[in-house]
Amino acid sequence: MSDLEDDPILARRAQLSTAADAGKRLGYSLFGIAMVAFFVGLFTNFNDVWGWIVISSLIAGSVLLLPAIIIGYAVKAAYRDDLGLDSGH
Repeated sequence: MSDLEDDPILARRAQLSTAADAGKRLGYSLFGIAMVAFFVGLFTNFNDVWGWIVISSLIAGSVLLLPAIIIGYAVKAAYRDDLGLDSGH
């Protein structure tokens, strides 16, 4: 833990990793809500309410997932680069 306290870059990287993980969890949860709402609406009475839940969950999940996935890959690449594991194109 002292490495994180001493190096502001490692501390920021850990913060971004935590935020990316939370964004991925929330984004995929919204996709799950969209799927559940779709099938509940499909097997009951698919009206405007179910449609709006599906559409809004898909949009919100996509908005959250895009930056979360990109940031997650960037953090992993930075860790690999620090360890010297990149191929060095």
